[in-house]
This record gives sequence, C-alpha cells and structure tokens, in this order.
Amino acid sequence: MSRVAYVNGRYVPHRHAQVHVEDRGFQFADAVYEVIAIRNGAFIDEERHLARLARSRRELKLAAPMSDAALKLVLRETARRNGIRDGIVYLQVTRGAAPRDFAFPKAAKPSLVVTSRRMRIADPRLIANGIAVITLPDIRWKRPDIKSVALLPNALAKQQAKEAGAFEAWQVDADGNVTEGTSSNAWIVTAKDEVVTRKADDSILNGVTRLGLLDIIAREGMRFVERPFSVAEAKAAREAMLTSATNGVLPVVKIDGKPVGQGKPGKLALKLAAAYRDFMDGAA
Repeated sequence: MSRVAYVNGRYVPHRHAQVHVEDRGFQFADAVYEVIAIRNGAFIDEERHLARLARSRRELKLAAPMSDAALKLVLRETARRNGIRDGIVYLQVTRGAAPRDFAFPKAAKPSLVVTSRRMRIADPRLIANGIAVITLPDIRWKRPDIKSVALLPNALAKQQAKEAGAFEAWQVDADGNVTEGTSSNAWIVTAKDEVVTRKADDSILNGVTRLGLLDIIAREGMRFVERPFSVAEAKAAREAMLTSATNGVLPVVKIDGKPVGQGKPGKLALKLAAAYRDFMDGAA
C-alpha cells in the first residue's frame, strides 16, 4: 500500500506531499506538532494531545486550521488510508505561507499536514533489556514547554547519543539538573522508593505519556515527588526510566556509560512499563 498524506484539505500520495516554499514552518520553524500513538486502531490519549496542541498554538498566537472534531476525522482518515492499526499519526500546524518577514503576516492561512505510519509502540525488547542514555548541556530555546518544530538542538543531541551507542540524550541545565530527553521525559527511582521527575514548568514539555504515568502512579499508591534531580543523583539512583508517546515507559540501565542500580531494568520501572502497556491495551 502506498503511503498517503493530508496536506491542507487534500489527501495526496506521500511522495508528492508539498507545502509552499514560503510556508513559515519551513522558513522560521513557526509551527507546532503532535505525535499520537495508535494501538489496535485506537488513538491513545488523543484528548490530552489535542489539548496540548491547542496550548502550544495559543502560546504562539497561531490560529487553529479547523475544529477539533474536524481534525479528529482527518487523523482517522489519514490512518485509515495508510492501513495503520498500530503506529503513529503525526500532525503539524504552521502559521501558513506568506512573503518572508519575521513579523506575523496579517492574512496567512494556517497550514495543516498529517501523516501516519506503522511503528512498534513500547517495544518489549527495549523494556526487557533497558536502554542507555548520555547527558549533554541543554542548548534549546527557553520555551521547550511549547511543542514547536524548532528541534535542531534535539536532533544534534539525538545524533550524539546515536554516535555514543546510546538510545537517548538527557539534557542538563546550568545548575546540573536533568531537564528532559530529546524526545522524552526523564525519571528516577530513589533508594526510598520515591518516583521522581521534574515539575512541568517552562523548562520541559509536559509529556502526555508523563501525565498518563502520573495517573498510574497515583492509582498504585506509589510515592511520587516532582522536583529537579542532578546528573549525579540520577547516576546514583536505584532505577531510572524515560517516557514518550512512541516508547511508553523504558527502563534506563546506563547513564554516560555507567550502570544505574544493578545495571538492569528495575522492578518499579518494569511494573510501570507493564501498567502503561495495559493502559494502552485497555484504551484500544
């Protein structure tokens, strides 16, 4: 089956999908996006993703291309035309095309692009074996809470992780505290059985999977603390893990080449990974 993309009102062959050369998403990264996991045909935590999309748009004073009801229809039709039962749908909203100028154009119409593809969500092999991360200075702009397409620093860090043989890079602020991964939220488990992650302020993106895991932690009655943690604390933690829409919950077993805890997935990380997988199966 040939892939299909939605571009501004039309479903077109993926290889022919185009936006205008002066689209502001291309010229200025003046755009926001979301990635929603699809499990057995169900869109996981769709309402939270659309709420975050709306928040990102408002922060950039970017108009909605259509209503949420219409957008949901487009998302489902794009997934259907691509035959996706398990995978992701990607949507991007830009300020639209206009003669190149830094100031917002008065008459530009928002642009909407949607694609969908197969992907294994919450790969059981990664959960069973755990993953490695490296730490790097956080060089992103000061509003990573907005899910914008300005992802060059993230791409540079992800490439460094790949070259180091790691799965992810955890970014570190000027105080030596972990902010988040390039495409994930960061967590540790202390010797006191406290599950710790950074507060969702303007220093990180409030991950939808992060929010889902907080629901599970509350339901299970686990001890939870929202606060910054340093690289040193992470390396000395009993367990570590990350969360994202495309990976669910993954145990982190190595940071900067050094084992975390016993150097294998910890019991709480595995329990939370299983609980999140159950949540996705239940939603589907």
